[in-house]
Amino acid sequence: MLVYEDLMGVALDEARLAAAAGDVPVGAVVVGDEGAILGRGRNRREERGDPTAHAEVEALRDAAARIGHWRVDAILVVTQEPCPMCAGAIVNARVRRLVFGCPNPKAGAVQTLYQICTDARLNHRVDVVGGVRADECAAELKRFFEMLRAEGQK
Repeated sequence: MLVYEDLMGVALDEARLAAAAGDVPVGAVVVGDEGAILGRGRNRREERGDPTAHAEVEALRDAAARIGHWRVDAILVVTQEPCPMCAGAIVNARVRRLVFGCPNPKAGAVQTLYQICTDARLNHRVDVVGGVRADECAAELKRFFEMLRAEGQK
């Protein structure tokens, strides 16, 4: 049986790597039914100069490359509720279940502002589990932005 709290720990490790590289600390992992990690991702927008280099997209790309197909049909675990771009990628990759940590009050497209992953008008819907280790996930983001403000960056 998959333990989402443990898998979120792996995603949090990815988020911390993103923060260490100067990116917003969001991390993600794609996991198969037996718990094997099929893909990993973290925010790399600053590192790559790529506006699409979000953790979810990076993890989905990694998983698709490993399994050799765009249809990922697995579980995606991410530290923060996905934005509209990532929610669309999740639906298009045919992710079976999305597990996220903290809500995203400014851009959340799964439960907070929009419900893209469960919208009945789309050709695929995703099971959603939110709030896994939410306080810890939110604390990583808060710590990062407090550091930026202290440095006068934001």
